[in-house]
Amino acid sequence: MKNNRLLTLIIVLLTVSIGAGYLIYQGGVKTSALILVGTVAIPLIYGVIAHPKVGILVMLIAAYLIMWIMRMGLTSFPLGTLMDGLLALLILGLFIKQKYNPDWTILKGPISTLILIWIGYNFLEIINPSSTSRMAWMYTIRSVAIVMLSYFIFSYHIRSRDFLKLIIKVWLSLSMFAALYGFKQHHFGFFQFEEEYLNSDPLIMNLLFIGGVWRKFSIFSDPVAFSYNMVVSSLLCVGLMFGPVSRAKKWILGFMIAFFLLNMIYSGTRGAYVLFPAAMILLSILVFNKKVLMLTALGGIIVLILINIPTSNPALFRFQSAFKPSEDASFNVRAINQKMIQPYIQSHPMGGGLGSTGVWGQKFSPGSFLASFPPDSGYVRVAVELGWIGLLIFCTLIFVILKTGINNYYKIKDPELKSYCLAMTLIVFALNVGNYPQEALVQFPTNVYFYLVVALINVTLRLDQENNHLLNA
Repeated sequence: MKNNRLLTLIIVLLTVSIGAGYLIYQGGVKTSALILVGTVAIPLIYGVIAHPKVGILVMLIAAYLIMWIMRMGLTSFPLGTLMDGLLALLILGLFIKQKYNPDWTILKGPISTLILIWIGYNFLEIINPSSTSRMAWMYTIRSVAIVMLSYFIFSYHIRSRDFLKLIIKVWLSLSMFAALYGFKQHHFGFFQFEEEYLNSDPLIMNLLFIGGVWRKFSIFSDPVAFSYNMVVSSLLCVGLMFGPVSRAKKWILGFMIAFFLLNMIYSGTRGAYVLFPAAMILLSILVFNKKVLMLTALGGIIVLILINIPTSNPALFRFQSAFKPSEDASFNVRAINQKMIQPYIQSHPMGGGLGSTGVWGQKFSPGSFLASFPPDSGYVRVAVELGWIGLLIFCTLIFVILKTGINNYYKIKDPELKSYCLAMTLIVFALNVGNYPQEALVQFPTNVYFYLVVALINVTLRLDQENNHLLNA
């Protein structure tokens, strides 16, 4: 019987090989490329739908590496479309799983409700009378609304502590790779393809060459994305240190925090410098004990010294300027722009339409009033494009997420799960502080990881409650 199966397999493989060889002979390179893509794509599509945990890990890894691969120029194919396709497959897989293992509780709760309201409002923007381009809406809604559906994917599929721990390990591994890459850029220079990117546009040089030093961007799209992800990774480590980990692991986590923050400074992003201290203030409130207060006070003293110490170091000088906004010319320009746009926001309750500012505004609505307006802030962009109604919905969503994170932190009894919830709450807080000076939530990988973080705030509580139920049974 076994020999017959082996013979059948050999015949099938031989037939397929001969058929593929004939097609390649007839069609040439393009056909061979299509066969190669199909050989990889079909099993991958099946794997993502049938085994969504694999798809989640693929999406988390791809979100970190996508901009790096694009900068290398390995392919001209728009890789962002692949991420959209991956998300679509995961959504399809979610509906299939719901058929056999229904659990619609992921749609319940204030966070889920507000996310659905936000997504619905963004779709409603298609009929915004002030919008100047429907194409801009189509391109923008992917990154501001559709990606939010990943929250429900994470909430449904992360159902075990082991899978949660695997996600954390993958996350920290990717963060360390990005930090090492940024460290290499700072001390050993850029690769050739990165040099070509930096010299491809004078505007890039104006933005990234500051004080005679190149701002570092690691594997990300720009220094802002690099710095914000280093802050997020450091806060993840801070949260883990409050869990049941050995002293040796705490030393490792402490080293990672310092290394991540060092790379944050290499990025030269002033908006990121205030995020870690701000999160530490929240930490000292949530974990109110003598040790945390002493460490927070010590950290505050160190920051004060760094802010006021005389220096000729460009990186340290830029760090100091982040805490003196009145002396920062770019901050003053942003303040003037925001003051100028306030009457428009007040008179347009639905805003100017998705994609009316920035790159998509210049591409699809050139010459319009908003196309030339630089939002320079996630909150300002929401207010301008979606109006004060959209801003109200968004701010309510963020408030509810933070409130839920704080409440869940105090509800969770398991020390390990409690530390995860603490880390996620600190990350949400820091990113939304950072969303004022920059656009913190729309770039890879943050646009994916933010909704992972939000989902984990509820997942940790659910796992804790399930664990308590088993213990009490």
